[in-house]
Amino acid sequence: MGKVKTRFLGMEEVEKKQKKEQKKKAQEKKTKAPGKHKGGEQVRVVEVDQEALEKMEKAVALAEQSSSSKAQADKEKTKKAQAKVRGKKYQQAKKNLSKDEKYQLEKAIDLLKKIKYAGFDESVELHLNTVKEGMKGEVRLPHSVGKQVRIKVVDDELLGQIEQGKIDFDILVTHPSYMPKLAKLAKILGPKGLMPNPKTGTISDRPDEVVKKFAKGDFRWKSEAKAPLIHLMVGKISHGNKELLENTEILIKSIGKSNIKSAYLKTTMSPALRVEIE
Repeated sequence: MGKVKTRFLGMEEVEKKQKKEQKKKAQEKKTKAPGKHKGGEQVRVVEVDQEALEKMEKAVALAEQSSSSKAQADKEKTKKAQAKVRGKKYQQAKKNLSKDEKYQLEKAIDLLKKIKYAGFDESVELHLNTVKEGMKGEVRLPHSVGKQVRIKVVDDELLGQIEQGKIDFDILVTHPSYMPKLAKLAKILGPKGLMPNPKTGTISDRPDEVVKKFAKGDFRWKSEAKAPLIHLMVGKISHGNKELLENTEILIKSIGKSNIKSAYLKTTMSPALRVEIE
């Protein structure tokens, strides 16, 4: 049962006073109340922190902008990848080659000279798919490949340069006495295939003689560490056909025809020609 309110009827002044007090109390209650009642349901009035709201809206806008930018960047990247097309000169050179034909080495070298279009002395490259990975060897080529081989002998000064990340050599030769010091640099030299090794003849009591041997044209080859592929330079396109042919044949012989699944010859800028090696 609700609260009983007493009203004095017949007493006009008292009744007016009661009505006035009731009206005042109702107004005070309305002002203090956290909400309103409508149809038996309380409606709460909540004040919103305008600064917090603006921060939230700004954060949402930045997130949407970032997402949109990333999507646009991905779209542009895909578009560029799809739009990458070889130049007209490359396409014209490719028209002169047969996609399905296996060329004899002599014919392949002759064709590379005919389709040459670059304005510089391109390298002639031999690319091989082999039966396994981790292959390596050494051979002496009859002709220079046109690349100056940089050979260094280990000394204390060179060890300091290697430690600082300065590597300006293609072959590193050492006396056995330096091997303990080189072991500390194996993480730098090993991945680059530059660590001296008895199997490659780069550790010797007479390092100067080893340098002379490599300077004469001894050529080291190896497959990629994690793929059955070998990439070799056999000369320059300006070299004579006979020189390029003899270098290529010697390299194929050194690797072994039975170890080669397929072979391709190309220049720096040209399409690749599949060559016959059997």
